[in-house]
Amino acid sequence: MPESATAAVLPTSDADPFAPEHLLNPEPLHRALREAGPVVRLSRYDVHALARYEDVHAALVDWQTFQSGAGVGLAHFHHEKPWRQPSLLLEADPPHHDAPRRVLREILAPPALRRLRETWQTVAEDLVDTVLAERGTEFDAFDALAAAFPLRVFPDAVGLGPDGRDNLLPYGNMAFNAFGPRNDLVAADADRVAELSGWVNAQCVREALGEDGFGARIWAAADRGEITHEQAPLVVRSLLTAGVDTTVHGLAATLHAFATHPDQWQRLRERPELARVAFDEAVRWQSPVQTFFRTATADVDIAGVRIPEGTKILMFLGAANRDPDRWTDPDRFDLGRDPSGHVGFGMGIHQCVGQHVARLEAETLVTALARRVGHIELAGEPRRHLNNTLRSWASLPVRIRRTT
Repeated sequence: MPESATAAVLPTSDADPFAPEHLLNPEPLHRALREAGPVVRLSRYDVHALARYEDVHAALVDWQTFQSGAGVGLAHFHHEKPWRQPSLLLEADPPHHDAPRRVLREILAPPALRRLRETWQTVAEDLVDTVLAERGTEFDAFDALAAAFPLRVFPDAVGLGPDGRDNLLPYGNMAFNAFGPRNDLVAADADRVAELSGWVNAQCVREALGEDGFGARIWAAADRGEITHEQAPLVVRSLLTAGVDTTVHGLAATLHAFATHPDQWQRLRERPELARVAFDEAVRWQSPVQTFFRTATADVDIAGVRIPEGTKILMFLGAANRDPDRWTDPDRFDLGRDPSGHVGFGMGIHQCVGQHVARLEAETLVTALARRVGHIELAGEPRRHLNNTLRSWASLPVRIRRTT
Protein backbone atom coordinates (compact mmCIF):
# COMPACT_ATOMS: atom_id res chain seq x y z
CA MET A 1 0.00 0.00 0.00
CA PRO A 2 1.45 3.43 -0.84
CA GLU A 3 2.81 5.40 2.12
CA SER A 4 0.35 8.24 1.51
CA ALA A 5 -2.50 5.81 2.04
CA THR A 6 -1.26 4.70 5.46
CA ALA A 7 0.10 7.96 6.85
CA ALA A 8 -1.85 9.37 9.75
CA VAL A 9 -3.51 12.74 9.45
CA LEU A 10 -1.48 15.43 11.22
CA PRO A 11 -3.71 17.63 13.38
CA THR A 12 -2.88 21.34 13.27
CA SER A 13 -3.46 24.00 15.89
CA ASP A 14 -3.00 27.75 15.64
CA ALA A 15 -2.84 28.07 19.45
CA ASP A 16 0.11 29.95 20.91
CA PRO A 17 1.31 28.03 23.98
CA PHE A 18 3.38 31.07 24.95
CA ALA A 19 0.40 33.43 25.04
CA PRO A 20 -0.43 34.81 28.50
CA GLU A 21 -3.73 32.97 28.77
CA HIS A 22 -2.05 29.59 28.21
CA LEU A 23 0.89 30.36 30.49
CA LEU A 24 -1.55 31.30 33.25
CA ASN A 25 -3.81 28.30 32.72
CA PRO A 26 -2.11 25.64 30.57
CA GLU A 27 -4.33 22.65 31.36
CA PRO A 28 -7.12 23.34 28.77
CA LEU A 29 -4.57 23.60 25.96
CA HIS A 30 -2.72 20.54 27.22
CA ARG A 31 -5.94 18.56 27.25
CA ALA A 32 -6.80 19.69 23.71
CA LEU A 33 -3.36 18.73 22.40
CA ARG A 34 -3.46 15.29 24.03
CA GLU A 35 -6.92 14.65 22.58
CA ALA A 36 -5.96 15.90 19.12
CA GLY A 37 -3.39 13.16 18.55
CA PRO A 38 0.09 11.92 19.39
CA VAL A 39 1.65 14.67 17.24
CA VAL A 40 0.14 18.11 16.60
CA ARG A 41 1.57 20.76 14.31
CA LEU A 42 1.64 24.22 15.87
CA SER A 43 1.22 26.39 12.81
CA ARG A 44 2.17 29.65 14.54
CA TYR A 45 5.76 28.46 14.98
CA ASP A 46 5.88 25.62 12.44
CA VAL A 47 6.87 23.09 15.09
CA HIS A 48 5.54 19.67 16.01
CA ALA A 49 4.16 19.17 19.52
CA LEU A 50 4.07 16.10 21.76
CA ALA A 51 1.71 16.23 24.75
CA ARG A 52 1.00 12.59 25.62
CA TYR A 53 3.14 10.93 28.28
CA GLU A 54 4.15 7.96 26.15
CA ASP A 55 5.46 10.12 23.31
CA VAL A 56 7.12 12.76 25.48
CA HIS A 57 8.90 10.07 27.52
CA ALA A 58 10.04 8.27 24.35
CA ALA A 59 11.45 11.48 22.87
CA LEU A 60 13.27 12.40 26.07
CA VAL A 61 15.12 9.09 26.28
CA ASP A 62 15.97 8.91 22.55
CA TRP A 63 18.70 11.54 22.36
CA GLN A 64 20.04 10.08 19.12
CA THR A 65 16.83 10.94 17.23
CA PHE A 66 15.68 13.93 19.27
CA GLN A 67 18.79 15.99 19.82
CA SER A 68 19.42 18.80 22.31
CA GLY A 69 22.53 20.15 20.61
CA ALA A 70 20.48 22.29 18.21
CA GLY A 71 18.98 24.04 21.23
CA VAL A 72 16.26 23.08 23.69
CA GLY A 73 14.33 26.23 22.88
CA LEU A 74 12.59 27.47 19.76
CA ALA A 75 15.82 28.91 18.34
CA HIS A 76 17.60 26.47 15.99
CA PHE A 77 21.33 26.64 16.69
CA HIS A 78 22.17 25.25 13.26
CA HIS A 79 20.66 28.38 11.72
CA GLU A 80 20.64 30.98 14.52
CA LYS A 81 23.36 32.24 16.81
CA PRO A 82 22.60 31.45 20.47
CA TRP A 83 22.18 34.46 22.78
CA ARG A 84 24.87 32.96 25.02
CA GLN A 85 27.38 30.14 24.73
CA PRO A 86 25.27 26.96 24.85
CA SER A 87 25.05 24.90 28.03
CA LEU A 88 27.42 21.93 28.06
CA LEU A 89 24.73 19.84 29.75
CA LEU A 90 21.32 21.03 28.61
CA GLU A 91 22.22 22.02 25.05
CA ALA A 92 24.76 19.35 24.12
CA ASP A 93 24.65 15.68 23.19
CA PRO A 94 27.25 12.91 23.50
CA PRO A 95 30.19 12.95 23.29
CA HIS A 96 30.35 16.69 24.19
CA HIS A 97 27.81 16.24 26.98
CA ASP A 98 29.44 13.25 28.67
CA ALA A 99 32.42 14.62 30.62
CA PRO A 100 30.67 17.70 32.08
CA ARG A 101 27.71 15.59 33.21
CA ARG A 102 29.98 12.92 34.71
CA VAL A 103 31.83 15.59 36.72
CA LEU A 104 28.59 17.13 38.03
CA ARG A 105 27.07 13.74 38.80
CA GLU A 106 30.06 12.84 40.98
CA ILE A 107 30.07 16.24 42.74
CA LEU A 108 26.34 16.03 43.48
CA ALA A 109 26.44 12.36 44.51
CA PRO A 110 24.75 11.13 47.72
CA PRO A 111 27.88 11.42 49.94
CA ALA A 112 28.07 15.17 49.22
CA LEU A 113 24.38 15.62 49.95
CA ARG A 114 24.62 13.66 53.20
CA ARG A 115 27.25 16.16 54.35
CA LEU A 116 24.83 19.01 53.61
CA ARG A 117 21.74 17.50 55.21
CA GLU A 118 22.43 18.53 58.81
CA THR A 119 23.40 22.07 57.84
CA TRP A 120 20.37 22.54 55.61
CA GLN A 121 18.03 21.13 58.25
CA THR A 122 19.35 23.68 60.75
CA VAL A 123 18.95 26.52 58.26
CA ALA A 124 15.42 25.39 57.41
CA GLU A 125 14.38 25.25 61.05
CA ASP A 126 15.91 28.68 61.75
CA LEU A 127 14.16 30.15 58.69
CA VAL A 128 10.75 28.76 59.61
CA ASP A 129 11.12 29.93 63.23
CA THR A 130 12.08 33.41 62.03
CA VAL A 131 9.20 33.66 59.57
CA LEU A 132 6.65 32.53 62.15
CA ALA A 133 8.05 34.89 64.79
CA GLU A 134 8.34 37.96 62.56
CA ARG A 135 5.44 37.55 60.14
CA GLY A 136 2.83 35.89 62.30
CA THR A 137 0.07 33.71 60.94
CA GLU A 138 -0.28 35.30 57.48
CA PHE A 139 2.57 35.84 55.05
CA ASP A 140 3.68 35.38 51.46
CA ALA A 141 5.03 31.83 51.37
CA PHE A 142 6.69 32.40 48.01
CA ASP A 143 8.87 35.23 49.22
CA ALA A 144 9.34 34.06 52.82
CA LEU A 145 9.99 30.35 52.24
CA ALA A 146 10.04 29.05 48.65
CA ALA A 147 12.47 31.69 47.40
CA ALA A 148 14.33 32.51 50.62
CA PHE A 149 15.50 29.00 51.45
CA PRO A 150 17.07 27.96 48.10
CA LEU A 151 18.60 31.42 47.64
CA ARG A 152 20.41 30.92 50.92
CA VAL A 153 21.51 27.28 50.95
CA PHE A 154 22.18 26.58 47.28
CA PRO A 155 24.54 29.51 46.56
CA ASP A 156 26.32 28.63 49.80
CA ALA A 157 26.79 25.08 48.55
CA VAL A 158 28.09 26.29 45.18
CA GLY A 159 30.51 28.63 46.93
CA LEU A 160 29.08 32.01 45.96
CA GLY A 161 29.75 35.06 48.06
CA PRO A 162 26.90 36.85 49.84
CA ASP A 163 26.63 39.81 47.46
CA GLY A 164 24.36 39.93 44.45
CA ARG A 165 22.31 36.80 45.07
CA ASP A 166 19.21 38.79 44.21
CA ASN A 167 20.41 38.52 40.59
CA LEU A 168 19.93 34.75 40.47
CA LEU A 169 16.15 34.64 40.03
CA PRO A 170 16.06 37.44 37.40
CA TYR A 171 18.88 35.73 35.50
CA GLY A 172 17.08 32.39 35.56
CA ASN A 173 13.85 34.08 34.51
CA MET A 174 15.66 35.59 31.54
CA ALA A 175 17.35 32.31 30.59
CA PHE A 176 14.13 30.29 30.70
CA ASN A 177 12.21 32.98 28.81
CA ALA A 178 14.83 32.73 26.06
CA PHE A 179 13.80 29.13 25.32
CA GLY A 180 10.53 30.44 23.93
CA PRO A 181 9.75 32.84 21.08
CA ARG A 182 10.95 36.42 21.03
CA ASN A 183 7.76 37.73 22.57
CA ASP A 184 6.99 40.47 25.10
CA LEU A 185 8.41 38.37 27.94
CA VAL A 186 11.79 38.24 26.22
CA ALA A 187 11.61 41.92 25.34
CA ALA A 188 10.96 42.79 28.98
CA ASP A 189 14.34 41.27 29.91
CA ALA A 190 16.30 42.90 27.07
CA ASP A 191 17.66 45.85 29.01
CA ARG A 192 19.20 43.57 31.68
CA VAL A 193 20.72 40.82 29.50
CA ALA A 194 24.25 42.24 29.58
CA GLU A 195 24.10 43.15 33.28
CA LEU A 196 22.72 39.81 34.50
CA SER A 197 24.86 37.69 32.17
CA GLY A 198 27.94 39.62 33.19
CA TRP A 199 27.21 39.12 36.89
CA VAL A 200 26.57 35.38 36.54
CA ASN A 201 29.67 34.85 34.38
CA ALA A 202 31.75 36.70 36.98
CA GLN A 203 30.58 34.25 39.66
CA CYS A 204 31.76 31.25 37.63
CA VAL A 205 35.48 32.04 37.61
CA ARG A 206 37.68 30.20 40.09
CA GLU A 207 38.61 33.31 42.07
CA ALA A 208 34.96 34.16 42.84
CA LEU A 209 34.16 30.79 44.41
CA GLY A 210 34.69 29.49 47.93
CA GLU A 211 37.30 26.81 48.50
CA ASP A 212 35.01 23.89 49.36
CA GLY A 213 31.85 24.35 47.35
CA PHE A 214 30.48 22.65 44.26
CA GLY A 215 32.09 25.34 42.11
CA ALA A 216 35.58 24.75 43.49
CA ARG A 217 35.15 21.02 42.92
CA ILE A 218 34.25 21.67 39.28
CA TRP A 219 37.47 23.65 38.87
CA ALA A 220 39.40 20.87 40.64
CA ALA A 221 38.01 18.42 38.09
CA ALA A 222 39.40 20.67 35.38
CA ASP A 223 42.81 20.61 37.09
CA ARG A 224 42.64 16.80 36.98
CA GLY A 225 41.87 16.89 33.26
CA GLU A 226 38.33 15.51 33.58
CA ILE A 227 37.02 18.60 31.79
CA THR A 228 38.91 21.51 30.28
CA HIS A 229 39.52 24.79 32.04
CA GLU A 230 37.42 26.45 29.32
CA GLN A 231 34.52 24.17 30.21
CA ALA A 232 34.69 24.70 33.98
CA PRO A 233 32.95 28.11 34.17
CA LEU A 234 30.22 26.88 31.82
CA VAL A 235 29.54 23.91 34.11
CA VAL A 236 29.32 26.27 37.10
CA ARG A 237 26.94 28.46 35.08
CA SER A 238 24.75 25.43 34.35
CA LEU A 239 24.42 24.86 38.10
CA LEU A 240 23.42 28.47 38.73
CA THR A 241 20.96 28.56 35.81
CA ALA A 242 19.15 25.31 36.47
CA GLY A 243 19.59 24.96 40.22
CA VAL A 244 17.70 27.97 41.56
CA ASP A 245 14.51 28.88 39.68
CA THR A 246 13.32 25.32 39.19
CA THR A 247 13.76 24.52 42.89
CA VAL A 248 12.14 27.79 44.00
CA HIS A 249 9.07 27.19 41.86
CA GLY A 250 8.99 23.49 42.76
CA LEU A 251 8.92 24.44 46.43
CA ALA A 252 6.21 27.02 45.77
CA ALA A 253 4.21 24.35 43.95
CA THR A 254 4.56 22.09 47.00
CA LEU A 255 3.38 24.78 49.41
CA HIS A 256 0.49 25.70 47.10
CA ALA A 257 -0.48 22.03 46.90
CA PHE A 258 -0.63 21.71 50.67
CA ALA A 259 -2.48 25.00 51.09
CA THR A 260 -5.20 23.73 48.73
CA HIS A 261 -5.23 20.09 49.93
CA PRO A 262 -5.50 20.23 53.75
CA ASP A 263 -6.02 16.47 54.01
CA GLN A 264 -2.63 15.91 52.38
CA TRP A 265 -0.96 18.30 54.83
CA GLN A 266 -2.33 16.27 57.72
CA ARG A 267 -1.14 13.11 56.00
CA LEU A 268 2.35 14.56 55.76
CA ARG A 269 2.36 15.63 59.40
CA GLU A 270 1.43 12.10 60.41
CA ARG A 271 4.08 10.63 58.10
CA PRO A 272 6.96 13.13 57.68
CA GLU A 273 8.88 10.60 55.60
CA LEU A 274 6.50 11.49 52.74
CA ALA A 275 8.20 14.89 52.30
CA ARG A 276 10.17 13.79 49.23
CA VAL A 277 7.14 12.09 47.71
CA ALA A 278 5.25 15.34 48.27
CA PHE A 279 7.84 17.34 46.36
CA ASP A 280 7.85 14.92 43.42
CA GLU A 281 4.06 14.82 43.36
CA ALA A 282 3.97 18.63 43.36
CA VAL A 283 6.47 18.70 40.49
CA ARG A 284 4.27 16.26 38.59
CA TRP A 285 1.09 18.17 39.46
CA GLN A 286 2.36 21.66 38.61
CA SER A 287 5.41 20.97 36.38
CA PRO A 288 7.59 24.02 37.13
CA VAL A 289 9.37 23.30 33.84
CA GLN A 290 6.47 23.19 31.40
CA THR A 291 8.16 22.69 28.03
CA PHE A 292 11.41 21.93 26.26
CA PHE A 293 12.28 21.53 22.59
CA ARG A 294 14.23 18.89 20.72
CA THR A 295 15.26 18.68 17.05
CA ALA A 296 14.78 15.65 14.79
CA THR A 297 18.11 14.32 13.52
CA ALA A 298 16.40 12.31 10.76
CA ASP A 299 12.92 11.75 9.37
CA VAL A 300 11.05 10.05 12.20
CA ASP A 301 7.60 8.44 12.40
CA ILE A 302 5.44 8.78 15.51
CA ALA A 303 2.14 6.89 15.32
CA GLY A 304 2.19 7.15 11.54
CA VAL A 305 3.04 10.86 11.45
CA ARG A 306 6.25 11.72 9.62
CA ILE A 307 8.36 14.42 11.31
CA PRO A 308 11.01 15.68 8.86
CA GLU A 309 14.69 15.91 9.72
CA GLY A 310 15.62 19.26 11.24
CA THR A 311 12.13 19.91 12.59
CA LYS A 312 11.77 21.48 16.02
CA ILE A 313 9.66 19.38 18.40
CA LEU A 314 7.99 20.97 21.42
CA MET A 315 7.55 18.55 24.31
CA PHE A 316 4.84 19.51 26.80
CA LEU A 317 6.18 18.11 30.06
CA GLY A 318 3.26 19.54 31.99
CA ALA A 319 0.75 17.85 29.70
CA ALA A 320 2.56 14.52 29.96
CA ASN A 321 2.54 14.78 33.74
CA ARG A 322 -1.27 15.01 33.72
CA ASP A 323 -1.97 12.46 31.00
CA PRO A 324 -4.90 10.33 32.22
CA ASP A 325 -3.55 7.38 30.23
CA ARG A 326 -0.53 7.40 32.55
CA TRP A 327 -1.89 8.77 35.83
CA THR A 328 -5.07 7.98 37.75
CA ASP A 329 -7.00 11.15 38.65
CA PRO A 330 -4.07 13.22 37.31
CA ASP A 331 -5.43 16.62 38.34
CA ARG A 332 -5.34 15.68 42.03
CA PHE A 333 -2.35 16.20 44.31
CA ASP A 334 -2.12 12.88 46.15
CA LEU A 335 0.57 11.64 48.54
CA GLY A 336 -0.72 8.11 48.03
CA ARG A 337 0.50 8.19 44.45
CA ASP A 338 3.89 6.97 43.22
CA PRO A 339 4.98 9.99 41.14
CA SER A 340 8.43 8.63 40.33
CA GLY A 341 7.78 8.30 36.60
CA HIS A 342 7.03 11.98 36.08
CA VAL A 343 8.99 13.93 33.46
CA GLY A 344 9.20 17.15 35.45
CA PHE A 345 12.98 16.69 35.71
CA GLY A 346 13.28 15.33 32.19
CA MET A 347 14.27 11.76 31.47
CA GLY A 348 17.21 9.92 29.95
CA ILE A 349 20.74 11.31 29.69
CA HIS A 350 19.53 14.90 29.98
CA GLN A 351 17.51 14.29 33.13
CA CYS A 352 18.24 17.01 35.69
CA VAL A 353 21.56 16.11 37.28
CA GLY A 354 20.75 18.22 40.35
CA GLN A 355 17.32 16.78 41.07
CA HIS A 356 18.48 15.14 44.32
CA VAL A 357 19.77 18.51 45.52
CA ALA A 358 16.31 19.97 44.91
CA ARG A 359 14.69 17.05 46.73
CA LEU A 360 16.94 17.55 49.74
CA GLU A 361 16.10 21.27 49.86
CA ALA A 362 12.40 20.46 49.69
CA GLU A 363 12.62 17.70 52.27
CA THR A 364 14.41 19.83 54.84
CA LEU A 365 12.15 22.87 54.43
CA VAL A 366 8.83 20.99 54.32
CA THR A 367 9.80 18.81 57.29
CA ALA A 368 10.73 21.87 59.36
CA LEU A 369 7.43 23.51 58.46
CA ALA A 370 5.39 20.41 59.27
CA ARG A 371 6.85 20.27 62.79
CA ARG A 372 5.62 23.77 63.53
CA VAL A 373 2.47 24.28 61.46
CA GLY A 374 -0.72 22.33 62.11
CA HIS A 375 -2.73 23.84 59.26
CA ILE A 376 -1.94 25.85 56.13
CA GLU A 377 -4.40 27.47 53.72
CA LEU A 378 -4.51 30.21 51.13
CA ALA A 379 -5.04 33.69 52.57
CA GLY A 380 -5.71 35.27 49.17
CA GLU A 381 -5.45 34.65 45.46
CA PRO A 382 -1.98 33.41 44.47
CA ARG A 383 -0.38 35.39 41.67
CA ARG A 384 1.55 33.85 38.80
CA HIS A 385 4.68 35.24 37.21
CA LEU A 386 4.63 34.60 33.47
CA ASN A 387 7.60 32.86 31.88
CA ASN A 388 7.90 31.13 28.51
CA THR A 389 9.18 27.89 30.07
CA LEU A 390 8.58 27.95 33.81
CA ARG A 391 5.28 27.75 35.65
CA SER A 392 6.32 30.47 38.02
CA TRP A 393 4.94 32.31 41.01
CA ALA A 394 5.04 35.93 42.07
CA SER A 395 3.04 35.63 45.29
CA LEU A 396 1.57 32.85 47.43
CA PRO A 397 -0.31 34.34 50.40
CA VAL A 398 -0.99 31.77 53.12
CA ARG A 399 -2.54 31.61 56.55
CA ILE A 400 -1.16 29.11 59.04
CA ARG A 401 -2.06 27.75 62.44
CA ARG A 402 0.86 26.80 64.61
CA THR A 403 1.05 23.50 66.42
CA THR A 404 0.35 23.68 70.13
